[in-house]
Amino acid sequence: MNSTEKLREILDLTADRRPNFANISSVLGKKTPSRPTLFEFFLNDTIEAKLAQWDGIPATEEDYFRCKIQAFKNAGYDYATIRACQFFFYDVENVHKKASQSANDGVLISDRESYDKYNWERPADYYNGRVEKIEKFLPDDMKFIVYGPGGVLENLIELVGFDNLCFMLFDDPELVKMIVDNIGKSLCEYYELAINHDSVGAIISNDDWGFKTQTMLSTDDMRKYIFPWHKKIVEIAHAAGKPVILHSCGKLDTVYDDIINDLGYDGKHSYEDTICPVEDMYDKLKGKIAVLGGIDMDFVCRMPQEDIYNRCANMIKKTGCEGYALGTGNSVPEYLPDDNFLTMISAALKA
Repeated sequence: MNSTEKLREILDLTADRRPNFANISSVLGKKTPSRPTLFEFFLNDTIEAKLAQWDGIPATEEDYFRCKIQAFKNAGYDYATIRACQFFFYDVENVHKKASQSANDGVLISDRESYDKYNWERPADYYNGRVEKIEKFLPDDMKFIVYGPGGVLENLIELVGFDNLCFMLFDDPELVKMIVDNIGKSLCEYYELAINHDSVGAIISNDDWGFKTQTMLSTDDMRKYIFPWHKKIVEIAHAAGKPVILHSCGKLDTVYDDIINDLGYDGKHSYEDTICPVEDMYDKLKGKIAVLGGIDMDFVCRMPQEDIYNRCANMIKKTGCEGYALGTGNSVPEYLPDDNFLTMISAALKA
């Protein structure tokens, strides 16, 4: 089956499939949805245009989100992920120009003098009513899941640099707390701008915490600086009656009890085979927190389509989709072959 035929197969499978946010809500409630359910943090512009059958490049912000919503719908998702506004803590256009870069690049705060000079902008100054403007394009029973401009630790490292942060934790821990508190307050404001819209069904708190062997900071420092603001983000969502998902890469074994029992996250996303295959993580986490995605990125990128389909079908069979939604271990970047991604989601659409 060539690429055009595979895309047509997906569009045929979803032609009469109505989005229903209740499915992903059931998964996040650790229950069994009415049918196998898909979850993805984000797709990419190229595959979205193909799925939406969009001709050319969307010319306006509204067109961009119309294309995105249609793509998620045509791929069989019950939601579309969006940013609430274009707020960032740093000049993203100048800082993020590479596919990968050092965690020490683009340092903006290195000491108290540079901290005093840094302009802490407010998310409210960037909010242009995006949710209200584009919610009219959602099909009935489809909702948004809003993700953030990075998370507490991610933005701390972006602003300070990882090596500098390690020194700062020893030399000036009070300054670390001052920076973290500014980041946390801004993230809380960001999510508060979106959470009470009826069209927003959940939020993603996206914050990479770990390497392949351990958390980036010590468990004590994670609990001292990072987790208190994550707990506030979860409380914002839960106060509005909405579930909240943690997207975080890395080996987090030492903090899963915090994630589940202290912070109170409803779902966890991002898994890697080199750390622990999602099949095994599901066995460990079932009934404690929803397991989202997990089909390893390297596996989806490089393995034969038959192997991808079989692994996904077996995961659906293994879990019965109780507290589980099928998806990649991380996201759908442009380097992931379209056919492999379409093969993966077809396992849920055909089940």
